[in-house]
Amino acid sequence: MSLLDLIKLNYNYNLNELATILLGFVHSIKIWITGLSRDPALVKKIGAATALEVRATGIQYAFAPCIAVCRDPRWGRCYESYSEDPKIVSAMTEIIPGLQGEIPSNGRLGVPYLAGQKNIAACAKHFVGDGGTTEGINGNNTVISRHGLLSIHMAGYYNAIIKGVSTVMISYSSWNGIKMHANREMITGFLKNTLRFRGFVISDWQGIDSITSPPHANYTYSIVAGVSAGIDMMMIPYNYTEFILLIPATHRPCHPLPPFATRNSDLTFDSLPSIC
Repeated sequence: MSLLDLIKLNYNYNLNELATILLGFVHSIKIWITGLSRDPALVKKIGAATALEVRATGIQYAFAPCIAVCRDPRWGRCYESYSEDPKIVSAMTEIIPGLQGEIPSNGRLGVPYLAGQKNIAACAKHFVGDGGTTEGINGNNTVISRHGLLSIHMAGYYNAIIKGVSTVMISYSSWNGIKMHANREMITGFLKNTLRFRGFVISDWQGIDSITSPPHANYTYSIVAGVSAGIDMMMIPYNYTEFILLIPATHRPCHPLPPFATRNSDLTFDSLPSIC
């Protein structure tokens, strides 16, 4: 299975007959409402069970968990959030060792880890501030100080990285007017350099298209902006041939992907193409 097929399947579970078994667990907001958000151990078990079910479909990667902190109930994706409280959201990152497997006692914390064939790579999303947009409009601008962003919306990422989350997905939203998909300060500067995240960063569905307004208005610019910001993998469901053809026009140097600590040969950086 190619990575493109894998990404399509992540967003089209309803087309996969085997995936009907995945409907057994409630969404994040139901965990919050029922009080299960006070039970990280149970959420970890949910992660482990989900990993087994996803593996049964032949997929090794899931776009979960969503660690957004929903601060405005008008946001149409509040159901993806565990809580408006960043402490609860941080606690719910315990689903990551459930999905990926527990880092062994002699393992390194903060390094992407995948235990084996019964586990799947997790994805912390959406980096960052997706739950704090103005008027709760999806993909809108999150107006907040740096202190507020780091203390509220970044809270879950600190724990996710320590627990070895494999990937991080970027948010459609902006922070104080700067599109997150083009925000080098936060992706490369903070996520990779300050937090020392060593997994790979993936865009959201057609995420780089949204860098311009209207979307896709200057695709060459969007590619350059996204790659320069530090995105390692672009999620391009439809116009991937255009993306490939435009790569030479960007005149960007080749960026080899960094080493990936895993005992699972199904998902390694060695198997992924460099972004050039």
